[in-house]
Amino acid sequence: MAPHDPAQGPRGWSGSDHELANDERRALVESMHGDTRPRIAIDEALASGWFEMWYQPKIDLKRKCLAGAEALARICHPDYGVLLPGTFLPIATEDSIAHLTEHALISALTNWPMFEQAGFNLHLSINVPVRMLLDLPIPAIVDEYRPQSERWPGLIVEVTEDQIVRDLKLAQRVADDLRVSGIQIAIDDFGSGYSSFSCLRELPFVELKLDRSFVKDCAIDATNAAICQTAIDLAHRFGSAAVAAGIETQADLQALVVMGCDFGQGVMIAPPMPQERFLDLLLQRVSKPRAQMQASASDEAAAAAG
Repeated sequence: MAPHDPAQGPRGWSGSDHELANDERRALVESMHGDTRPRIAIDEALASGWFEMWYQPKIDLKRKCLAGAEALARICHPDYGVLLPGTFLPIATEDSIAHLTEHALISALTNWPMFEQAGFNLHLSINVPVRMLLDLPIPAIVDEYRPQSERWPGLIVEVTEDQIVRDLKLAQRVADDLRVSGIQIAIDDFGSGYSSFSCLRELPFVELKLDRSFVKDCAIDATNAAICQTAIDLAHRFGSAAVAAGIETQADLQALVVMGCDFGQGVMIAPPMPQERFLDLLLQRVSKPRAQMQASASDEAAAAAG
């Protein structure tokens, strides 16, 4: 099966998966209402092999097809089940964050061939604290673990707007080195950091991700709608793509399409899920149209024979 390239035509994406496992549903609910379970140390979880990378699909809103996925760290604890970042990031040290970032980076790079073998050429992204762009030898890690396929589209690292404002010179300094290694920068949570347009002009970025607080109710809230439209237009003026994070309703999704937003992700489309579940979901959505085509061909053959 040839890998799917979004630029070569859409594969339909019909919305969220309604057959989530119990752990996935529980994790989704806790992400909205807070997780009160015990805090777990990152290094303990890494040493114990409890970390998993979950993937949340990112959809091309114009073509209505899969464009990529964001890799998100989850702890699968033997006693507490699936734990979200709120249970391990608040107590994390700089060293442990560096260890987790390196683990996430290597996981995203080594998981990509699995998706390619299944027929999908996905652009994966991971969240990286700005400080880690300097503290970790990211270009060297990518050179060692990057997929050997010529179709590998590179990796997107997402850094939050507020960190960019504080460490703009740092981000500028490493952006060129990252680009040589096939890594591009996306600005996450845009709208929450109050950065000036001049700051954005100083940093090459491939995506501008709208903060979910503005995406929510953008179909009915005039202020949120104006902020989203401004951010989308700004991204396009800089030659970048606009990504809406945290889409929860069909109305908001449709409003973003009308505004010209390029990509979207959120629980209405699909929640984060384990990589095996994500791969199964992708294969299901490819096999359904194929099965329908085969059934249609059989019916036509039967009618002709009759």
